[in-house]
Amino acid sequence: MGTRFLRNFFEPASIVVIGASEKPHSLGGQVLRNLLEGGFKGALTVVNPKGYETVHGVACVKRVSELEQVPDLAILCSPPDTLPRVVEKLGRRGVKAALLISGGVAPTPVSSLARVTGKGLEMLSRRDGLNFSAPRLPGIHRPTTGKPAPNSSATELSPLDQTGEPSASSAERYPRIADSTDDVLDTSRAREPGGEVPRIHRDQESLNSRLLKAARGSGIRLLGPECMGICVPNRHLNASFSGQPVAKGKVAYLGQSGMLGNAMIDWAAGRGIGFSHLVTLGDSVDVMLPDLIDYLNQYGPSQALLLHLERIHDPMHFMTALREASRNRLVLAIKSGRTPEADLFGTHVTRGVPNRDRIVDVALARAGVVRVNDSEDMFDALETLNRMKPLRGDRLAIVSNGLGPALLAIDKLMAGGGKLAELSEESRQALLKAELDVSLPGRNPVDLGGNATPEDFVAAVNLVANDRGVDAVLVVHAPTRLAPSRATAEALVAHRKQFRRNLLTSWMGLEQALSARHECHLAGIPTYLSPEKGVKAFLQMVDYHRVQTLLQQTPPSLAFSTSAEIRARAHDLVHSARRAGREWLTHSETAQVLDTYGIATAPSRYVLDAAEGARAIVELQRSATNDDQPSRQGPYALRVVHEHNSQPFRYRRYPQRLSSGVVQDLSGPEDIALAIRRITQKVAEGDAERGRSDHERTRIHEFCLQPMQRGKHSLQLSAGITRDDEFGPVIVFGIGGYKVNVLADRQVALPPLNMTLARELISRSHASRLIAEHSPDPERDFERVSTLLIKLSQLASDLPDIRGLEINPLLLNREEAVAVDFALDLGKPARFAIMPYPEELREWVSLDNGMHVEVRPIRGEDAPLITAFHARLSEESIRFRYFHHKAALTQRDLALLAQINYDRQMAFIAEREVEAQPGESPQREMLGVVRVWNDPDNIRTEFSVIIRDDMQGEGIGSLLMEKMLRYCRSLGTLEMVGKIMIDNHPMRALMKHLGFTCRYNMEEQVIDASIRLNEPVSDWQRLRLEAKT
Repeated sequence: MGTRFLRNFFEPASIVVIGASEKPHSLGGQVLRNLLEGGFKGALTVVNPKGYETVHGVACVKRVSELEQVPDLAILCSPPDTLPRVVEKLGRRGVKAALLISGGVAPTPVSSLARVTGKGLEMLSRRDGLNFSAPRLPGIHRPTTGKPAPNSSATELSPLDQTGEPSASSAERYPRIADSTDDVLDTSRAREPGGEVPRIHRDQESLNSRLLKAARGSGIRLLGPECMGICVPNRHLNASFSGQPVAKGKVAYLGQSGMLGNAMIDWAAGRGIGFSHLVTLGDSVDVMLPDLIDYLNQYGPSQALLLHLERIHDPMHFMTALREASRNRLVLAIKSGRTPEADLFGTHVTRGVPNRDRIVDVALARAGVVRVNDSEDMFDALETLNRMKPLRGDRLAIVSNGLGPALLAIDKLMAGGGKLAELSEESRQALLKAELDVSLPGRNPVDLGGNATPEDFVAAVNLVANDRGVDAVLVVHAPTRLAPSRATAEALVAHRKQFRRNLLTSWMGLEQALSARHECHLAGIPTYLSPEKGVKAFLQMVDYHRVQTLLQQTPPSLAFSTSAEIRARAHDLVHSARRAGREWLTHSETAQVLDTYGIATAPSRYVLDAAEGARAIVELQRSATNDDQPSRQGPYALRVVHEHNSQPFRYRRYPQRLSSGVVQDLSGPEDIALAIRRITQKVAEGDAERGRSDHERTRIHEFCLQPMQRGKHSLQLSAGITRDDEFGPVIVFGIGGYKVNVLADRQVALPPLNMTLARELISRSHASRLIAEHSPDPERDFERVSTLLIKLSQLASDLPDIRGLEINPLLLNREEAVAVDFALDLGKPARFAIMPYPEELREWVSLDNGMHVEVRPIRGEDAPLITAFHARLSEESIRFRYFHHKAALTQRDLALLAQINYDRQMAFIAEREVEAQPGESPQREMLGVVRVWNDPDNIRTEFSVIIRDDMQGEGIGSLLMEKMLRYCRSLGTLEMVGKIMIDNHPMRALMKHLGFTCRYNMEEQVIDASIRLNEPVSDWQRLRLEAKT
């Protein structure tokens, strides 16, 4: 949906609250009071059909049409069924943003009746013939006389309820009752989010679709329903029903649960944490979580972003927004629905992945996000990561005044996969000399003993924190007479600048520990209630360091790249299967696909019947050479290929039996012929048992005959491609063989992969240890498997129709990695969570001077090319590009320049091959590059271009810019803009040649260049273009 009109939610100059009253339980009244108490500076108005003159001192009108001016933001606190018509009315009035705080939906007419009491309920019951008596609602006392009780205002009723007419929540069923969208009920009837009514219901979906239809007609943006509201404390905006004020701060919270948002406010207040933005989205009918992340990336001043995730609607948009956010700020996420029982959205199980929560883990890690397991950990992680220095590694040292607490910390560290630092010999001798370590002299943990003083803690921490083998120090303290908690904390705080490593503290106890924690908190030293929590925080630091390192790594060169011919052959095989009416490929067709991508497959013969099978064995044995004679002489394995046993990630209970369609250890033509006949008979018996008719009977497409793959110190692995409902194609890898579904060692990664990501995927599996311990050349085998995983990643990108591909077993032996058995099926084209490399945009061009250059999108492996290119630029060229001198590129610079999100950025480079020295492989050099950065709404894109000094004037700049202009036009981008230094005359000439409009910017002392690429098709696009922001 983009960031269109989102500023109206966060920076409104005027607000209308629809459905507010002064009654105690009015939800709209609570929102209005929060706006007033928060000090909102803009204009406020209330709409309530009861005709109040004012509500809490704010002017009130009866209808939306009576508003004197069009508000920037409308806050709807009406019953759910009225929302679509009110939204439609607001959109026609010109309102651009609506916050739907109303919660709960009436899933059935009976639920609507539950909102009505007394005479109104009786009227509805008579009218519809329903035998239904009004329930006794909480807070309402209904006298036996049938008249409303004097205190019935405890739960506010709508005006239509009081007059005996059906409530407006039944407007859809009784259209004559609410003949105007201004017939808005009061807000007390709306259930707050998080109540007992299930959020996943057919009628809820119907309501959401009607809301979206109403919004699309006018272009109004909707946040909610089922949301808590919006808080922007720095702008004095508290448009929520929160029960307490929200403190100012630099942490943004975006969540999908209103009640959890309320709890976050209270937790943060108890820890002294403030918010820059606090938003809950509820059902996310229109404004999605990625839209808000994009907005905060552009306009938010937050230093950290906290996310609560329930469901991910648009994975590519989500991943792009998250990757951009995590490059500039700390991002922490908590995900609910980790187990099937907690998944209320009905997400399907991902084939081949027993626990699909692993996919969420790798997606968040790929985006540079730290995932926490529970809400309490979120604030611990926030406190730690916001105050830490850059972490160098994962080695922790522990300093304590007792061995027992230190051992608790070590247990937690080891269980979490951390490392206990090993102190250097110099540090050991220093500890021994100072007599600081009593239990394990010179070793980690450093136990100071019960008679340690605050000075001993300072001395020990100083020694340990300066050790090169230590990355962080955890101080665990129990109060003693010689070392009271506060005095020890004050001593550490006073000397904290001496410590060269991150310092974490755990003050055990309660009464004395409170003051020590307070001192550390004021000094910016992370502190925790227990040693285990301190270790958990350290492991989160390690996790953050890991994901940020992956985000900024520039991988080595690719071992494999595809071509148009390879893609065409693979597509032909898929189209051939579909022309035959199949959504799956036979064993032989799958082998051809794998061979096309350079994945070795076991030698196979494909036969149709017993006679052909016997002849094939004879031919194999006759044609055997001295090198392959042992394998061709047998034994052999036979596999039948038909629709029911050619689907990936389906495992039989007894894979070794004949019923599974595989027979092993066959020795000659007679055995092969007999096995084929027996399998054919078994398939027919299975059809009879299942009652299949003649036209439903299983058709055997082929038999696959292979020499048994044994010896050579083979290791059985499995690899493949599966598809997740939310994140699309997923690469899987792990231990192979028929026990794969029992061992559950299947690790996952999101494509596209490079060598670094493929190696990281392997490292998470048990197969990594087996290769490291049993392979004669582990590095060679790791490279082989990594290359195979990259080929699978490329295959998934080139063939988005692949629903699943399983290679099992994949034999890794001394000679190669060879696919023995495999299956592939098809589905609708997949949507990727991360856009793959756009191979189709590569082209080769001959310049006027006869030079042949390739123009292609940049990729992460181009970091060496970029470094060499930058080294050959003059100071003037660098100044023209960056507007300041940049002598060298940092690792972060290289990551930002080489690893781009192709769905929002693009960079085309021009390169050519250079002559290599004899015996060396050909080298390539980069001649120039053009880049664009699209805004999230694809309204405007900003460009930059730089050409190597010795290549200027050869037409490379025009070539790159013209290609980029064509590309951006094809995306529907409306305008391309850029800034040019006044004295950059060649660039100004190029812009004039390409048709750009150039204007002098007096404020910035630069030339603003712009060109219209496409015409706007809606009013909001025209407004954005005119706004120039």
